[in-house]
Amino acid sequence: MLIWFVAAGCAALAQPAVTFTLAGDWEVRAGVPGLADQTVRVAPLAMVQVTGEKYPSLPVFNPKAGGWLRGAQLNGVKAQETTSPNLLDRSSFSLRAGPQLFQEGSDYALDGDWGTVGRLEGGRIQPDQAVYATYRHARMRIDAVVLTAEGKVELRQGEPRAAAPLIPTTGAGERHLGNIYLPGVVERLSADHLFPILETSYPETPAAPNPVIERLIKRLEAGGPVRLLAWGDSVTDGRYLPDPATERWQEQFAARLRARYPKARIELLTQAWGGRNTGSYLAEPPGSVHNYRETVLGVRPDVVISEFVNDARLDPAQVEERYRKLLTDFQEIGAEWILLTPHYVRPDWMNLTRERDIDRDPRPYVQGLRQFAAKHPVALADASLRYGRLWRQGVPYNALMLNAINHPDARGMRLFADALMALFP
Repeated sequence: MLIWFVAAGCAALAQPAVTFTLAGDWEVRAGVPGLADQTVRVAPLAMVQVTGEKYPSLPVFNPKAGGWLRGAQLNGVKAQETTSPNLLDRSSFSLRAGPQLFQEGSDYALDGDWGTVGRLEGGRIQPDQAVYATYRHARMRIDAVVLTAEGKVELRQGEPRAAAPLIPTTGAGERHLGNIYLPGVVERLSADHLFPILETSYPETPAAPNPVIERLIKRLEAGGPVRLLAWGDSVTDGRYLPDPATERWQEQFAARLRARYPKARIELLTQAWGGRNTGSYLAEPPGSVHNYRETVLGVRPDVVISEFVNDARLDPAQVEERYRKLLTDFQEIGAEWILLTPHYVRPDWMNLTRERDIDRDPRPYVQGLRQFAAKHPVALADASLRYGRLWRQGVPYNALMLNAINHPDARGMRLFADALMALFP
């Protein structure tokens, strides 16, 4: 059980401050108030040897695509849909067919960061030729630092995975002090790998009164029908999840809303388009399965809840211009609007260099959403704030991404539902 999965609405639980400091390349000193400091040793990531991995054919290497799409994905570093970067030992890679050893740069190209390989035009690899790859790779891992019932600090090693590593569980009478995060090939530990638990849950605060939510609450309490439309991109589509019917953010939210308001007749609809944004919907012609007027406005929702991490390139002025048009359309059909701020995505895509000390979301789009909500009659569910504080709960946020980029797992989806439920006291 993850320590930060607590009931929605609970205040952050106070606990004595825990400190983690480096005591060597692979040693961490844990400071627990009332106890003498104790040191644990972290095992470096073990490299996995892959020999003669067969690929029936190789596509032509495409340097203009995203790194995970440039060629065949090496199986050892595959994540959901993509590959995980920085797991491949580039120097260990070789490619052959029987005794024939192929040469990088003339026969094939390798993206060593993302672990993809493709043949080169004019090289010796034929389009339908089977090839065999040999290489070494690491996997991600999260280790838990635990205080036992006997007062001893121990390290519980997590299961290595190519993406979304899980946190080891703690037993009865034990206290979870924090985690050590190894996101890939690591030469030695640094402070960025240390995640002591500073708070055990998100610090909930009472939501400010909002006319949109007050109208919805009255309707829900009266037992009236409410049609919810979840509108978004791949994170709303969520078909990459093991169980979309229960794990998507909108499914989690609707289930909790029904439990809160058992008399209400809540209908949930989803309109989502992976890899696209609000502008994509607006540009679709009539008859398209993603035409905005037909598939969003046309279903006559009572409430639109929008999630578009793919709008993140918009600045506040662009948010104001585009979202004001959307708001006018929703008002014309009598729909309320709840904006979801997006989750954090892989650090370098957000100009972040680490996954701790990151409370403030640096994306102008998020600031634009907050400004828009403060200015217009909409509600804001600020999931970004919750992602920004995960590090305080000992959780590196990118460990929740099944594709190591931007696809949250069920734990990450719950943060959206938490943000939405916080609007309903």
